[in-house]
Amino acid sequence: MRVLIAASLFAILATPVAAQQFSPENLGPQIPTPQIVVDKMLEAGHVTADDVVYDLGSGDGRIVITAAQKYGARAVGIELLPDLCRKARERVRELGLGDRVSIIEGSALHADLSPATLVTMFFMTTSNERLRPALEKLKPGTRVVSNAFPIRGWKASEVVHVKEGKMEHTIYVYRIGETR
Repeated sequence: MRVLIAASLFAILATPVAAQQFSPENLGPQIPTPQIVVDKMLEAGHVTADDVVYDLGSGDGRIVITAAQKYGARAVGIELLPDLCRKARERVRELGLGDRVSIIEGSALHADLSPATLVTMFFMTTSNERLRPALEKLKPGTRVVSNAFPIRGWKASEVVHVKEGKMEHTIYVYRIGETR
């Protein structure tokens, strides 16, 4: 599975568009999370209407939109790429979710995550390591859900496997204050 993801990432990074999008703030290429995995990530994160869900590298907004639609949560997407922010904002507007969902254009490395009760992300392990200091500042009990790549040095409270066709996805769930 990891070999397949790594090969996919290499292919994406080799494209001219990916090269233009590279900056020290960019934590990785944009690979949309399949909806079945989005659903399992939010389920594994035990989302409720009382949650404030932050999706780091939110892309087209599918995680924050699902959190608002399915669970009634408030949700914030943090996305570095302007085109993806625009598309996500348009989708949020079309769905009438503007009172529950916001999309912030910027780097996840510099975002204020303090309101979050649940953080979702789909970055490679090295990017997760770069985010770890910010994640460690979250309130105890805040859940962090990582698609495909663990956070080194942290102990997952739960690991969920999701089959999608021939692919198997691994979801790591962490609770701040219980990561060691």
